[in-house]
Amino acid sequence: MEYAIGTKYLTRGKFPRLCTVIEILKTYNSKNELVKIRYISEHEFLGQTVIDNDVVPASIAMGIFELENKNK
Repeated sequence: MEYAIGTKYLTRGKFPRLCTVIEILKTYNSKNELVKIRYISEHEFLGQTVIDNDVVPASIAMGIFELENKNK
């Protein structure tokens, strides 16, 4: 599943952070087949914007699930 730019999710761990997807990176092989998808996301930490350059789709999926459950 591909997530759109602007998708919000929570990171895992003791202190989860609210992240936003800002870019999608797609890698293709020589046969023009999609090999992998990675996302670039950002979050705020102590007033600074921190960027994560290698977010896998599973991290976003788990974070969206947690975010939806916290809002209930």
